[in-house]
Order: sequence, then structure tokens, then C-alpha cells
Amino acid sequence: MLRALSSLVERKSLGAIVDICSKMESGMMGVQKQRFDVYNFVMVRFLKNYDVEHGLEFHRRMTSKGFVPTVLACNKILRTLYDENQGDIAHKFFLLMQEVGPKPGLVTFSTVINGFCKERKLDEALKHYALMTAKGIEPDIIVYSILINGMFKAGKFDEGGQLLSTALGKGLKLDVVIFSTIIDGYIQRGDILRGIKVYKRMLRQDVQPSIVTYGILLNGLCKNDQFLEAFGVYCQIVKRGIQPSPIMYSSLIDGFCKVGNLVEGFALYEDMVTKGHVPDVYVWNMLLSRFTKQGWMENALTFFYRVVKSGLAPNVCIFNTLLDGFCRLKQIKEAVNLYIMMAAHDIAPDLITYTLIIQMIFDLGIYREAMALFFQMIKKGFLPDVITYCVLIDGLCKYHKLAAGVQVFEDMVTTGTRPDIAIYNVLINSHFKDGNLKKALELFKYVLDCGPDPDIVTYNTVICGYCSMRMLEEAVHLFAELKKRQTGHNTITLTILIDAFCKEGKLDVAMSLFSEMTGKGRVPNVVTYSCLMDGYFKLHSFKTGFELHKEMLSNNISPNIISYTILIDGLCEKGMTKEALSVFYSALRCGFLPDVITYGVLLCGFCKFGRLVDAKSLYNSMLEAGIKQNSMVRNMVAKYHLHSINGSDLPVYGRSSSSSSP
Repeated sequence: MLRALSSLVERKSLGAIVDICSKMESGMMGVQKQRFDVYNFVMVRFLKNYDVEHGLEFHRRMTSKGFVPTVLACNKILRTLYDENQGDIAHKFFLLMQEVGPKPGLVTFSTVINGFCKERKLDEALKHYALMTAKGIEPDIIVYSILINGMFKAGKFDEGGQLLSTALGKGLKLDVVIFSTIIDGYIQRGDILRGIKVYKRMLRQDVQPSIVTYGILLNGLCKNDQFLEAFGVYCQIVKRGIQPSPIMYSSLIDGFCKVGNLVEGFALYEDMVTKGHVPDVYVWNMLLSRFTKQGWMENALTFFYRVVKSGLAPNVCIFNTLLDGFCRLKQIKEAVNLYIMMAAHDIAPDLITYTLIIQMIFDLGIYREAMALFFQMIKKGFLPDVITYCVLIDGLCKYHKLAAGVQVFEDMVTTGTRPDIAIYNVLINSHFKDGNLKKALELFKYVLDCGPDPDIVTYNTVICGYCSMRMLEEAVHLFAELKKRQTGHNTITLTILIDAFCKEGKLDVAMSLFSEMTGKGRVPNVVTYSCLMDGYFKLHSFKTGFELHKEMLSNNISPNIISYTILIDGLCEKGMTKEALSVFYSALRCGFLPDVITYGVLLCGFCKFGRLVDAKSLYNSMLEAGIKQNSMVRNMVAKYHLHSINGSDLPVYGRSSSSSSP
């Protein structure tokens, strides 16, 4: 019989099919079921063949003959159509059901609403929700779950929240799945507080969070930098005896790494391994990255070898992280060894690897080799990106090869790579340093008119350029313009201006800017204080200079070698060479390595106030430390005939021991 029906469907012989059903005697046992089977077979065949017109007409004729299929059979057809992604056909069938029967029920509406939600036709879903309530069909928990899930996944939070309140107001108890969807929706939106609010509401409804709920909440808190709260969720998970998932561990480890808490990060890593989870390369790289950013390369390598020994194969990202760490610390030998190790692991360098090595070669001062590697990289099929170009242009400009840097910039534009603002900042800065005000301002005007949008570094670069050319009026004018813009100024902007006015001896203006900085909640840094101290010392206002140094320390701003040098210079100018030497020792004890300027300033103080034996000893210590003398030191040695001073019991300076100062 089915073969005959298939043939009739293929020939679209509706009349013959309806006749077959009509000839079945309704009184006979099993005939009604046979009719349902025939109906279902024919409808599915027509609709699956996309012959909607004949399928719907068949349903219409059957009902007109008095045979109305059960709503259960029609619901089954609807589900089949939605499963086959034939939503439009399903909806036409639903409309026909409303017209000729059978009357759609709760399951029918639930199926149709679910179909609309899956197709992201949420307005239609809400329309049919309203229709079912108008027909007196009370939505159940399934309907509300479908709608709430659809709304939140589509970002319709107001509609979803209203449906949630309606469902709970009717005494319906939503399950953990739908609560998790709502929490996830709010968190994805960035509304972590609403997510937590729903989480607490879920607990009040006596719905226990699942591992998925905890994962959503924990990940959201970590993304919003609320790591302590995330760790609290983790503790709840452990307390309930639930095994945290690898993703949870990953989120928490990432969070602790971001705030620099490697102790907790590693404790979680160890716990993860102990629980039988195998950390992936992403987790491995997070911990390595934190080591390298802290400059703890020995720890990074130890961890690297440990993980490799455990069987996890490193990838190019892992090697790039380590390479970046060595390059930051200028540990060239280690970087080269690591590059060789990549080949031993059969890992080919990528664009990031080449960019890091090019940067390292520039740092060594051998720009020709850097350029050679750049062209070698291109020959191997790597297309430089904007970061690679920026490294190249910056490296050339630092070695006073501005023309070559401009040529690379032009080649970059020709090949279709759009320069970012960082590259324009490098070129603007280099033109200022080259004394080419016209070119620098042309580039600045270009980014203002055509983009990319200038950032705070751009404005600081131009303000600094004006100051370097003693064009303070223009610098102040641009600063005033910057304050009007959305970009806003920062501590560096004000420090640049403070330094410029200090160098011009206009300490009243410099202090006014300093007051503006602190008055608006911006924290001055060690450079800011150093500029002011230097300015006051040069005007022989030693008391104010020393007070600024004390203020800096009281504000927990750590000095650097430059601020130490300025303080030593001020003390020497005032004839306080004993105190100056004490500050010199303090710098050593803090781990700072004095440079030729620091030695020169103290040497000048010793010579000026007749402490020539101390000056000769300090000079010897400087040479032993491998520091080359500059013209100032050379002239000082010649002027005071330091070479002619002999003595086997000269004091030794430049050691970080606790030697007492004279």
C-alpha cells in the first residue's frame, strides 16, 4: 500500500489518495489508525519534497471529508519540518491548522514559538505567545523557558526580564538551565551586577547552580577583573564537592596572572594538575607570560622545561612568549639559543618571531642586519603587518635613519598596509628630533584631518616637540586644545610642560601646572618630581628642591637613578658632598647602577670642594665598573690633575656594600 501511495504522491494524485482513505470503513478496528498512518505518510512526503501546495491541500481535503487528524499527529509533522529547517512551511501548516483543524494546543504553540526563536524571529515568537494567551491557552514552563532563552541570546534583555518576572509571578519554577542562560546573557552584555542579581534570585528559588552556572559566573567575574569574587565562587564549587572544569581553572589562573599574583595562579595550576586535568597550551602560556613580564626568565625556563617533560608539546606562541622576555631584558645569547631550540622542536618561526628578532637586532645597534632579516622574512612568504612595520620604522629612526624610515613607510602604504597611529607618532617624533618642524606638523595635521585618530601619545609627542624647540606658546596652545578634546591629557603631558618651564627658569608656571595635576587627582611620577627638583636646584632654591624630594618619598614614589643624580647634584652645589655621597650609596643599595652622569656630578662636587683624593678614587671606581668617561669627566680629570694623585689606601666607591660614607 505504501508503494502505491508513494506513486500517487509522486504523481500528485490528491483525489486518488483521498478516495483510498474514504473507502476505509470507519467502523472497522484499526481503520482509524490506518487513516492516521496514511495521513502522516502522505503529508511528510509532500512537505519533505517541498510540495507545500499539495501537502496543505491534502490536509484541507481530508478535514473536509470529516477526517481531522489528531493534534498529536500534526505536532509531530511540525517538529519534523522545524528539524528539517523548513520553518516557513511549518508556519503555513500551523495557519492551516487554525483554519480547518485540529485546534492547536499548548505543545503546538510551544513548537512554533521554539521554531521562531531558533530562526531569531523573536517578534513573531512574542506575537504567537500573545495569540496563545488570547485563545485561553496558559503558557507552561517550557514556553517561558524557550522565550526567555531566545530573548537573552538575542540581546533583548528588557523583554527577557519581563517574561522572567511573569513566569515567576505565576509561581512557575524555572530550571537551572534557563537561569544560567539569563545570567550568561547579562554577563555577555557586560552587566555583571544584573547577572549576580539573577544568580541570587535563583538561589532564593531553591534552584541549585550547576557546573555550567558556576562557570558562566566565574568567567564573567574574571573578565570584569573581579578576581576575589571569582575566587569566592570557586570556593563555593569546591565546598559543594563539584569538580571545577578546566575552563574555570583557566579563567582564574588568567585572573591571578593579570593582577600579578603568581603564587595563587600557580597554586591553582598545581591543583588543576592534581585533580587530573591536563592544562592546555593557553594556560601554560598565561603563566609563562607573567614570568616574562616580571623579568623572571630563570623561573620561566624552569617552568617551560617542566611542562615539556610532562609531555605537552610547545607551540610557536610559547616560544614567542619566552623570546619576548629575553628580548626585553636584552639577553641576546639566551634569545639566540631559544631560537635554535625552536628548530629542534620542529617549530617554524612565524611573523611574531621575526618581528621580535628584528626588534632585538635593532636594540643591538646593527640596523643593516635587521633590514636584511626583514627582507629574508618577506622572501619566505611572510607579509609584514603594521606591528612589524612599526618596529622597522622605529628602529631606523632611533639610529638617525629617518629617510630610510620614511621610505619604509611609503612602501608600506604602497603595499596596502594601513599605518596605525603608533607609526605616525614615531615619524612625528623623529621629524622633531631632526629639527624638521614643517614635516612634523604636516604629519600631525594629516592625522587630524584624515586619520587614524590621534591618541594621547600623538599630542604628547607634538607638545614635547614644541618644547624641544622652545616654542612654549605653541605647546601651551595645543595643551589647551587637548583639554577640550575627548582624548584628554595625562600626567606625562603635564610633566613635559613642567620640564620645559623648569628649563626656562619659569618655576612659578611649572608649579602652577603641578598644582593643576595634583588638584585633578593625577598622580605625579618620579620624572615630574625630578624636573621640579632640577629646576629649583639650578636656581639655587635648595630648600624647595629638598622638600620636593621628601614629598616624593612620602607619596611612596620610588626614586630612579635620574632623581638620585639630580639630588646628588643639588647637594654638591650646596657643598654637602658628604650627604651627596650618602645618596650615592643609597642608590647602589636600591639596585640602581650609576651612569657616567651620576659619577660625573659627584666627581665635580668632590673636585669643586677640594676632595681630590675622593675624586680620584671615585674616578677609578667608575672605570673599573666599565663606564666610559664623557667629555665633562675627561675635562674634570685634566683640570684637577687627578691622574697625578697616587695612594694605595684610596677609598673605593661604587660598591653596593654597607660601607660607611666619609
